[in-house]
Amino acid sequence: APSIISAVDKVLSAFRSICGKDNISLGEAIREQHGKDESVHRCRPPDVVVFPRCVEEVSALAKVCHDHNLPIIPFGTGTGLEGGVGAVKGGVCFSLRNMDQILDLHPEDFDVTVEPGVTRKALNAYLRDTGLWFPVDPGADASLCGMAATSASGTNAVRYGTMRENVMNLEVVLSNGTVIHTAGKGRRPRKTSAGYNLTNLFVGSEGTLGIITKTTLRLYGVPEAMVSAVCSFPSVQAAVDSTVQILQTGVPIARIEFLDEVMIDACNKFSSLSYPVTPTLFLEFHGSERSLEEQVNTAEEITQSNEGSDFQWARDAETRNRLWKARHDAWYAAQALRPGCKAYSTDVCVPLSRLPQIIVETKKDLLESRLTGPIAGHVGDGNFHCLMVVDPNDPDELHQVHLFTERLARRALAMDGTCTGEHGVGLGKRALLCEEVGPLAIQVMQGLKDSLDPRNLMNPGKILQRGEL
Repeated sequence: APSIISAVDKVLSAFRSICGKDNISLGEAIREQHGKDESVHRCRPPDVVVFPRCVEEVSALAKVCHDHNLPIIPFGTGTGLEGGVGAVKGGVCFSLRNMDQILDLHPEDFDVTVEPGVTRKALNAYLRDTGLWFPVDPGADASLCGMAATSASGTNAVRYGTMRENVMNLEVVLSNGTVIHTAGKGRRPRKTSAGYNLTNLFVGSEGTLGIITKTTLRLYGVPEAMVSAVCSFPSVQAAVDSTVQILQTGVPIARIEFLDEVMIDACNKFSSLSYPVTPTLFLEFHGSERSLEEQVNTAEEITQSNEGSDFQWARDAETRNRLWKARHDAWYAAQALRPGCKAYSTDVCVPLSRLPQIIVETKKDLLESRLTGPIAGHVGDGNFHCLMVVDPNDPDELHQVHLFTERLARRALAMDGTCTGEHGVGLGKRALLCEEVGPLAIQVMQGLKDSLDPRNLMNPGKILQRGEL
C-alpha cells in the first residue's frame, strides 16, 4: 500500500523537522518501554515515540497528529497503576521527560511552576534551601504533571490535600495543537471565582482531554518539627476507630496509615523491621514543638482507649525516613510474599465512618476467596489498598482476583464511596465509573470529551468506554 507508506514517511519527516531526528524513536525497545506502566495491564506499545523539548514542539507535533488522525498518548514517568499509557489504538507517544524545567518559584507567595519532566523528588531537592516543600507524596517519584493528570495523592493528603487542592493553573496542549492556560496565562491567585473550573477539569483527565505541559503548584512551609510513631492494635476495628476519633478531635495529623497484620508481616520481612504482627497504625505529626506535644498527647489518649500499644517513636530524620520507606515499599514487600508474581492494587475510598465495616468485610472476602491481599491504607482519607499478589500465568487466579476487585468496588459504591481514590480509571474501571456516576453524568463527560477532542485522538480508550465517534 504505497499511499500508507508515503503517509508514514510524510508524518515522520514532519516530526523530524519539528524536534530533530534524535528526538524520535521507532526502536522496539523504546516503544515497549513507553507502552506500559506499573499496572498488570499488558504492554501496548505506540507506533512511534517523540521527545519534545518545549511547549511549542508539543503543539506543532500535536497539530501533525491531528491532521493525520493519529492518536496521542502523553507519558511522564510510567509509574501509573491503571494502564493509562498503553497505546490501545497505536499512535504517537509524547514522552515529556526532556521538558524538565522548574520555572517561576515565588517563595513569598508559596507557589512554583514546573514542566512535565520534573518529578516530586526533583522539586523538593530544588526547594531544599527555601524552607518550602511540596507535600503530595504518592510514593513513586512521579512526574508532577502526571500526578495532576491522574489526580494523585498519597500519605500526606489527610493534612495537605490531593493534587486537586494543590494545582493552581495548568498549561495544556489540546489535540489540534491549541495551547490554553486553564486559569489564564501566568495567573496564580490563592483563590478564584472566575468562570468554569477548567483547571480541575484537566486534573484527573488522564491524558484524554489534552497534554499538560506546565502545572503551577501550591507550596507549604517545612514544619518546624516532625515526629512519627507506630502503634499496634488487637483488631482492625480498634485501629480504624482510633483513626476516626483522632480526626474527629481535630488533631491536624500529617499522616495516618493503616497496615493489617498480613501487610506488617510482609514489611517486617522485606524492610528488616520487627513490629508486632497485628493491625498497626503509622502516624506522623507536623508543627511547632509545643503544638506537637499537644497533638501527640491527644492521639495517644485515643489509641490507648482503643487498646492500642504505647507509641514507638521515630524522632530523628533517619529513623523516620526508614519507617516511611518501609510503608512506601509495601508494594514490593507484598510482591515478595510470592516471588514471580505481580501485584495489583485496589483503590476504593469511602466516607470515614464506613471504613471499619468495609475493611472487616473485605478481609473476610479475602479469606473466603483464598486470595493473598495484604491491606495498606490512607485511612485518614477513607482510602485503602488491597495489594493483590497474583500469578500472571494462572488464568483462574486472575479471574478470581478480577471478581474480588469488582465485589470490593461495588461494596465501596454501596457505602457512598468511589471505586478509585487516587489511581484513576484508566482501562480497568471504565464500567465501574458508569455505575458510580450514572449514565447522565457519563453523557456530560462524553460531551466534554467530544468538544475538546472531537476526533478522539487524546489517549483513546481510557476513562470513557464510548470512545468511538
